[in-house]
Amino acid sequence: MKEFLFLLTNAAVTTLKLAICALIIGLILAISLALIEELKFLKWLRLLCKILLFILYGLPEILVVLFIYLGISQLLLIATYYINKCMMDMHLGFFVVNLNISPFSCGVISLALLYAAYAYQTIQGAIKVISKGQWESGQSLGMDNFVIFFRLILPQIWRYALPGLGNQWLVLLKDTTLVSLISVNDLMLQTKNIIIITNKPYTWYIVSAMIYLIIALFSQGIIYILQRKIV
Repeated sequence: MKEFLFLLTNAAVTTLKLAICALIIGLILAISLALIEELKFLKWLRLLCKILLFILYGLPEILVVLFIYLGISQLLLIATYYINKCMMDMHLGFFVVNLNISPFSCGVISLALLYAAYAYQTIQGAIKVISKGQWESGQSLGMDNFVIFFRLILPQIWRYALPGLGNQWLVLLKDTTLVSLISVNDLMLQTKNIIIITNKPYTWYIVSAMIYLIIALFSQGIIYILQRKIV
């Protein structure tokens, strides 16, 4: 029993690492998307972002995870073949290149993209709340739009965006269960492995559920503290 609980604890740590990495990368991507939209960057770049968002909104999360994992693995396999072929042609066959990516990294990329897509909507909505006078004030001080965005607009949006971003973090935490399909040893995959050994699905699913609830409760506490500090 203690050994299985130790395994679940390690798997819960992996789940948290996965979610936190996805959260950080996803927030950076969401802010970047908002910046591209607000500053009216190149049309082709804005169009590309809109296409990406449409795909992420339209596909089930499980397919996004599988496409990222299988797609990156296939691309790296092709790249490895051509790089080694070029080295052979250059008589550098003693150098063997083996490009690969871990399932954990693919899981982070997938979840970060999914989080970024929905966090972008929240951030974009919060930006719309900010008065246009903020932009005009910055411009009157000689700031360019890039500086205005990061110095004036971005610091003000968190009081409006944080509740939505907090809810999306909880969704992200639950979506980590999807990466068990690509062999990431997260809490759900470890629970399934323990159930195979013990043949006690009800017991171990309850234990797993309690761990998720504890993480969610702790997360809500942190979100509440952040909201109090920002407001």
